[in-house]
Amino acid sequence: MRQMEFKMERPGLVKAGDRLSVTEGRLPTSYYYTLEHAIAMSGNYEVSERLKSREGVVADVKETEKGFFVTMEFDE
Repeated sequence: MRQMEFKMERPGLVKAGDRLSVTEGRLPTSYYYTLEHAIAMSGNYEVSERLKSREGVVADVKETEKGFFVTMEFDE
């Protein structure tokens, strides 16, 4: 099981247990991931950390002083 964190700008878009699709974006030396349909975005990951799954389950949604964060779990 692999966990990744995504930054979400608005509350209430997802809840724990939701199954979501993920799209992969490519930068010159890294990759980033977006929860469909532009719900939240990951940080940048190196090629060796590239995500193999394209679907995951929301494990947790939390609010901090920096915003909302979604923790996703992937079968990897």
